[in-house]
Parts: sequence; C-alpha cells; structure tokens
Amino acid sequence: MKEGIFVNKDLTVGRPETVLWKFCLPLFGSVIFQQLYNIADSLVAGNFIGEQALAAVGNSYEITLIFMAFAFGCNIGCSVITSQLFGAKKEAEMKTAVSTAMIATAVLCAILMTAGLIFSGRLLEMIHTPGELMADSRLYLVIYIWGLPFMMFYNIANGIFSALGDSRTPFLFLACSSVANIVVDIFFVAGLKMGVAGVAWATFLCQGISAVLAMTVVLKRMRKIAPGEKTPVFSWRLLRKIGVIAIPSILQQSCISVGNILIQGMINGFGSGVMAGYSAAIKLNNLVITSFTTIGNGISNYTAQNYGAGKTQRIRAGFKAGWKLIWMLSVPFMLLYFFWGRGLTAFFMKDASEAALGSGLTFLRIVTPFYLVVSLKLVADGILRGTGTMKRFMTTTMTDLVLRVVLARILSGTALGSVGIWCAWPLGWLVATSMSVYFCTTGPWFREKASQGKN
Repeated sequence: MKEGIFVNKDLTVGRPETVLWKFCLPLFGSVIFQQLYNIADSLVAGNFIGEQALAAVGNSYEITLIFMAFAFGCNIGCSVITSQLFGAKKEAEMKTAVSTAMIATAVLCAILMTAGLIFSGRLLEMIHTPGELMADSRLYLVIYIWGLPFMMFYNIANGIFSALGDSRTPFLFLACSSVANIVVDIFFVAGLKMGVAGVAWATFLCQGISAVLAMTVVLKRMRKIAPGEKTPVFSWRLLRKIGVIAIPSILQQSCISVGNILIQGMINGFGSGVMAGYSAAIKLNNLVITSFTTIGNGISNYTAQNYGAGKTQRIRAGFKAGWKLIWMLSVPFMLLYFFWGRGLTAFFMKDASEAALGSGLTFLRIVTPFYLVVSLKLVADGILRGTGTMKRFMTTTMTDLVLRVVLARILSGTALGSVGIWCAWPLGWLVATSMSVYFCTTGPWFREKASQGKN
C-alpha cells in the first residue's frame, strides 16, 4: 500500500538480513535526529548561557526520562501488537488496536501531566538539586511537562509507522523538526535572551509541530486500511494485549529512570563541575544507547511481524543480522568518544572548568569500550519483546539496573569517588547482556534455521 513516498512494508518476505537492514537504517537516522533535540538544548545552554545552565538542563533531564519511559512503553506496546496483527493480515483488528492505543495514551498523558506539575519541585528536591540551580531546573521541567502530549503522541505515531514496516516517514519528520529545533533554540536564547526557558520552549514548539504532522499522516493512512469495514474504536481485549507489552516496558524504563535519578543524586554531591561534565557526557552516551535501543525496537517490529505470520524460522536470521548491524554502528562511536571525548565534552560548554572536562572524559573512556556488550543485549531484548517474552526481558533489565545503582553507591563511597559511579555502567551491562543473550538463544524461535530465500 502506497501513499506518495510513504510505504507500508511487509517484513515477512525477502532475505531477512536485507529486509532488516533496509528497515533499521532509517530508524537509526531517525534517532540521531531525535537526540539532537536534547543535545541542542545542552549545547545552547552551555555555550550561550553558561555552565550552570547546562547543569540545570542536565539535572532536569534525568526526571524527564521518567516521562520518556511512559512514551516508550506506549510506543512499543502499540507497535508490537500492531506489527503482529499486520503480519497476520488482520487489518480491521489492527485499526482497532491503533485507536485503542491512542485513547489509552490520552488518558495516561493527562494523569502524567497532573502529577508532574504538582510534584516537579519535590522531584528536584529528591535528587538534591543545588539551590542555585533549582529555579532554572524547575522552569525547564515545567515547560517540558506542558509539552508531554506532543511527545506521547509522536511516539505512538512513530510506533505505528514502524509496525507497518515504514521507517522512512519518522525519519523525514525528525530530520526536519530537529534541524528547526536547533535554529529556534539559538534564536530564543542568543537572539531573544530567554535563557533556560528559551531552550525549553524551542523544544516544545518544534516537537509539537512534528507530533501534529505525524498524527495527521497516521490517521489518514488508517482510513485507507480496510476502508469497507466498520471497526470498533476501542477494545478492552486489545488494550490488555497492548498492556502486556507496554506495562513491563514502562516499568523497565521507569525503573531505569528512577535508577538514573538516584545516580544523579550521588553525582550532585560532587559539585557543579562534575555535574556539568556528566551532563555533557551522558548526552553523548545516550545518543549511542538510544540509537542501539531504536535498532532493538526495529528488530522487535521485524520479529513481531514474522511471529504474527507464523514465520518463526526467520527470527534467528534477524538476530544475526541485527548483531552485525549494531556492531558496525558501535565501532565508530567507540573510537570517536574514546579518543576525542574531551573535545566533544568541551563542545557543550563555554569556559568549561577542568573538573567538568575531566569528569566527562573519564566517564566516556570507562563506558565506551563496552558498547559492543550493551548493543548485543539490546538486539536480544528486541527479539524477546517482539515474541512477547516479557518476563525474561524484565529480568535482564532489572538486573542491570539494580547492579548499576548498588555498585554506584558502593564505589562512590571509596577512594574512587565519582569514578566509581562511572565503573558501575559496564559491570551492570556485562551481567545483563549474558542473561539476555542466553534467554534469546534458548527460545523456541532459535531452534529453526532461517531461510535465506524469500520466505
């Protein structure tokens, strides 16, 4: 089915490696542009306002990850179920699943906004936000919360596009909105002198436009699917199926966000210099990890379509293809961050202190050699999500989180100081990756050799 340049793609036919790579590479491009939102905020704050503004934006960012966790869960829950129905050629039921997900997302978004606006100050206090950063951190956070509907519904739209095998549409939307965000960021902050508020409002405006456009295209495309059939707009049965995937994903991401908040609280005890360095470095790190996660989501869509179509023999080939693709993407980031991490960290700050530069560089040099490890975990997680194996998926993720928080607490109290916190990342990744790969490769879908032909 075609609509201009936008195409729904059946991922259950064709050579698995070719199909998966063609589908995932635009997703990788999309997430690069999506991360430009956060990176642009930090770049503009650090260079046009100052080190404290960068620390304030980075401090609020850890809380915004909680809201992103809900958006991610809604995305993956809707996407996996829609993929399975699309693969099974149940188009009318698929339309009901999409509208059900949208209604549930609207209700959830209203709850999150209310809670966020009431408790934003308390959340910032919980992570020991320094007094000099509180006003800017809260201002950025409140404006971000008002933009939650845009973020939530853009993620739903993105999940639907991916479920239909269309990775080109979200790439085009994100490319345009991310470039616009950088321009508006600079205009609001450097031109209009709006400070941290300008950074937040620029993201609000650009993400809002992209969300409205994405939802418009989704609704138009849904009207062209099974046009002669009258379908219910809501189904409790489908909501439960979506929830089986979405709730563990939300819990997983929320727990990771809470863990990051706890770690941010530990980091805040080392002063604004270490905070600013970590804020810059974690944005660079999150660019990579989010890229890997998005590839994993693409593998989930590929897996779910084939699982729904009963072509489980193709899943093993998808795992191997995803592994090769994600390692190919890992190596350039590893080399770039390890050898040029100081310059990249400094790029976020004007007149950066040595404490900020040193802490950022140390973080990158400790975690980047382990990108090959965590990327493999995210490929395996994609298979587990796509087949609905959520208990095993949750087990590996919670193991990583608990290890990272506990080790960060223990090691930060030693002579290592903040360096001990950085060391917790690779240790958690090593254990959790071993578990994910084991669970993935012992599943029933891994016992059949995938066909390299067209079926």
